Amino acid sequence: MLKLDALREGVIAIAHQAASEILDVYESEFAVQQKDDASPLTAADLAAHRWIVAGLAALTPDIPVLSEESKAIDIRQRKQWPRFWLVDPLDGTREFVKRNGEFTVNIALIEDGVATFGVIQQPVTGLLWHGVPGQGAFRREDGVDVAIHARIPAHAPLRVAASRSHRDARTDAVIAALPGCLVLGCGSSLKFCRIAEGAMDLYPRFGPTSEWDTAAGQAILEAAGGAVLDPQGRPFRYNQRDTLLNGDFVALGDVALRARLPA
Repeated sequence: MLKLDALREGVIAIAHQAASEILDVYESEFAVQQKDDASPLTAADLAAHRWIVAGLAALTPDIPVLSEESKAIDIRQRKQWPRFWLVDPLDGTREFVKRNGEFTVNIALIEDGVATFGVIQQPVTGLLWHGVPGQGAFRREDGVDVAIHARIPAHAPLRVAASRSHRDARTDAVIAALPGCLVLGCGSSLKFCRIAEGAMDLYPRFGPTSEWDTAAGQAILEAAGGAVLDPQGRPFRYNQRDTLLNGDFVALGDVALRARLPA
């Protein structure tokens, strides 16, 4: 088993520097390209990707890195990895383009398909969340860690995280099934962090996301007492299929809330 205590500060330092690279672009007049899937791409995505990949390669040369901006790697090769870093260098590029500050750097360690360590850095605020399931979750501000916990048991009014960029009829059905709930807009992986620290209760997501969008958030949320579950109620697992696209899921602070959601 990898000794995460020895790696934590190194990974956090990499996330901090990636955030600095992102802010350098954010504060400039940047161009926006489109990738093949029509999602946006900026110089900030690429600068953060280069920094994180190089930093993790230096920190843990024996652990592969899979980033959103990496070249595609066949499942036959990926399945040979007992552990790897799963990275979204800039999660919430649409929020970055809108300049609303709600974008993040996501770094997760995957071991045998399980997200065992996560770091999420918000460049604009400087806030950082990190967690190891079974060992606790923390929010770091100005270098100081504060332990965080999901709101268990959840109680009225329930606070439902909704994506600023993605919203559909099935999400609206979940909201309708929770009368009196408060719907709170939030971008990127910040939704997982808000649930982990008890500021929100659940985040239903229908439609495609990618594994790098959820892994760091899942590790932090599970470390805070919550869960990320598929429609059958199973925890998300990673690097199991040809595709790196996720299916539907719900992120919960209090797992008991799942019983109240529409099938």
